[in-house]
Amino acid sequence: MKISVLINNYNYQDYVIDSVNSVLNQSYPVDEIIVVDDKSTDNSVQILQDKFTNHETVKLVLKEKNEGQLSSINQGFLASKGDIICFLDADDLYKDNYIAEVVKFYKDNPMCDFLFCSAELFGNEERIASCYENNRDLGYSKIATLHRQVWIGHRTSTLTMRRTILEKFLPIPYLEDWRVRADDCIIFGASIVGARKFYLAQPLVNYRVHGNNNHYARKEKRTPEYLERYKQAKTRLFSFLSEKMNDSKNLDQFAHFEFKTIPKPNQTEFNLYKSIVKQSKLPKCKKVIHLFSVYSHFIGTRYFFR
Repeated sequence: MKISVLINNYNYQDYVIDSVNSVLNQSYPVDEIIVVDDKSTDNSVQILQDKFTNHETVKLVLKEKNEGQLSSINQGFLASKGDIICFLDADDLYKDNYIAEVVKFYKDNPMCDFLFCSAELFGNEERIASCYENNRDLGYSKIATLHRQVWIGHRTSTLTMRRTILEKFLPIPYLEDWRVRADDCIIFGASIVGARKFYLAQPLVNYRVHGNNNHYARKEKRTPEYLERYKQAKTRLFSFLSEKMNDSKNLDQFAHFEFKTIPKPNQTEFNLYKSIVKQSKLPKCKKVIHLFSVYSHFIGTRYFFR
């Protein structure tokens, strides 16, 4: 199992070396670190070249044009060779046991296609950012994503997935749409191409909050115009991904099957799939049967695991 770490950098000269070193200092060594510099205007390139030009593990991809985060992800993936691809922003850090825990999880859970974990925020804000209280098998989420735009994931630096999943949808066009928050492309894309997602509750990543994060904590910039552009970007992304997978428009008829891939669904997930089935165009009798299937799975798992 070869491990690649993709680091995207733009004007993070003060952080990028620490980010790379956090990968080099792992208790379980990675096979390669791909650092993509998105035509930084600070001293990032010089610093990276001075430190890593001849390093056997670190490969530098120096872009000739600034095109944003999605472009860096596309190029980083195309330059990589790993079976498991891990993502890391240039201002964040892996804890020393991150790769070891990720490799162990994939080996212990062969059905896992996509893994994300909790993060520990540091710098201007200190707290643990968790998605769930415990480790979870989240099952498949293609239908939930296509019909409700459900976002199942976390910050870029907490994400890993199998190469076989990424090969189904990268590279993605629409670079201008995703100059920032391109982790949405990875998260939505993985669900739509059929990844089974798992969550690791341990906070194995240090997420730096420094006031200049490209997206985090910039709610003041989320104007109605911004939200409309984001909506249009998602529409283009979903159309691209659906066409790639040749998806049928009536996938909601299989929502009850997808729901049952979640071993321990919570109330929110139950309500989501119940809603999808209710609003489907199935004949009334089939709709009742599918709703009963969703309800039975939810009640059965709650009773069994209580």
